[in-house]
Amino acid sequence: MTAPAPRMRWWGWGEDGHDAPLSAGAQTLLAQQIGPLPQRRRDPVALEDVRLPAAALPATARERLVAAVGAEHVRDDHLTRVTHAAGRGYHDLVRLRAGTLDAAPDAVVYPADAEQVAAVLRACAEDGVAVVPWGGGTSVVGGVAPLRGTHAAVVALELARMDRLVAVDPVSLTATVQPGIVGPALEEALAAHALTLGHFPQSFEFATVGGWVATRSAGQASTGYGRIDGLVLGLRVATPSGEVVVRPVPASAAGPSLRELLVGSEGTLGVIVEVTLRVRARPTVRRYEAFSLPAFGVGADAFRALVQDGDAPDVMRLSDPQETRVSLTLAGDGLATRALTTYLRARGHADGCLAIFGWAGSSEAALRRRRAAAARTLRAHGAVALGTPVGQAWEHGRFHAPYLRDELLAHGVLVETLETATTWDRLLELHDAVAAALEHALRERGTPPLVWCHVSHVYRAGASLYFTFVARQQEGTELEQWHAAKAAASDAIVAHGGTITHHHAVGRDHAPWLPGEVGPLGVELLRAAKATLDPAGIMNPGKLVDPAGPGARAG
Repeated sequence: MTAPAPRMRWWGWGEDGHDAPLSAGAQTLLAQQIGPLPQRRRDPVALEDVRLPAAALPATARERLVAAVGAEHVRDDHLTRVTHAAGRGYHDLVRLRAGTLDAAPDAVVYPADAEQVAAVLRACAEDGVAVVPWGGGTSVVGGVAPLRGTHAAVVALELARMDRLVAVDPVSLTATVQPGIVGPALEEALAAHALTLGHFPQSFEFATVGGWVATRSAGQASTGYGRIDGLVLGLRVATPSGEVVVRPVPASAAGPSLRELLVGSEGTLGVIVEVTLRVRARPTVRRYEAFSLPAFGVGADAFRALVQDGDAPDVMRLSDPQETRVSLTLAGDGLATRALTTYLRARGHADGCLAIFGWAGSSEAALRRRRAAAARTLRAHGAVALGTPVGQAWEHGRFHAPYLRDELLAHGVLVETLETATTWDRLLELHDAVAAALEHALRERGTPPLVWCHVSHVYRAGASLYFTFVARQQEGTELEQWHAAKAAASDAIVAHGGTITHHHAVGRDHAPWLPGEVGPLGVELLRAAKATLDPAGIMNPGKLVDPAGPGARAG
């Protein structure tokens, strides 16, 4: 059996055939807001023109890896190294497209089971080879960067062969899976048992269960189904010091939770080799609907009321006025957009905020009751119903944004996202502070941005904020421009009471700000766990508790 083919195209997101040219409306909006776009497209270099450092895996280490997984599952060909050299953050894509990668794994290893993972970790610990666990490669925060730290070489531990649904318990409503299974395959396997996990992050099509668990992912229906950390019942983690097993019991008072330590550990403590998840009956009816709220603050109040009163839909997404304007522009139908804008202005929603709601259930009657309860709260906050077509359009395109990012990059546009969360009382303050920080940092560089934001994960105590910003790229200093914006936004997040990451994880990009959130003693506590489970320090160096420092991008 040969190693699996790459899941995504090497230079960008997903698969060929899903890209679309920028609409005329989008090009006009961008020209008005950030300046004229370059006339020349900046397409990726050819694969053969991508420059990589020479592979440096010692012969003895390679022999031990071959003994562990078989010769055909230790690969160092050019394509395999390129496709495991970076995640899908903005800085990754800039360098991939330019063919200027300064680091790459010296080999990619494909274990078939937990025993082979353990053998690989033993070999690498003894031979001083760093290990980067690899799921879908969708990290946008440098979480899979092939850093070797002080080690002689680095390998990517590709989990694509470990992709099975192991067991289903329909009585307890649990499913045990291997870490390399991707979202669509998992849902297809669960559908055969009339079950669903209900976890649909934007990376759903390509990210793996192991990656979700390792990074504390939050899906688009998290308000109804919960984040991945709330869906993990038990897990097995192979570490250089041995295997840690968290039994899948519904609750326990047996000391501090090891599950909480391992979930979100980002491959720095070990490799997730099996996960037991809470699942539920697969819904038979769904409804996605749009409303307009008269202002972002009013919309936030409505969302808070919905979740605190127990009437929250499964999907809740509130766009600020800027994102609402961008969304309507990108919808493409100019006549329909103008008609909708005119209608909302007449209803007092000239600066209205688009809200998307989704419900899923086992019967139309139950769904209608839930929808009616939510609609009463929304009407009390001045909402205008826009019907199901806008909601269905969001559902249809909810995984498409990364393809749009690739197209914007080809037009010389910096396009990046970042996210945070805070309590309700500080939500608007944080929103304004981060937007202002991005605006100031990029305008200072002569590249005024367009910044927009939405709320997409809602809790009784607060909510997340998900920002997108675009600006003209500074050709030749694209990464310095990106870092200036990222650092300014991150500083604003810390200063105004937000978490440095709500669901993208820490990786390398957020590591410099982690001590400000968990404190110096908290960092030392995490380092102590790493010293116990990974005494040689081979697991995913430079991530989470081992910050490489702002702007450090070398391997």
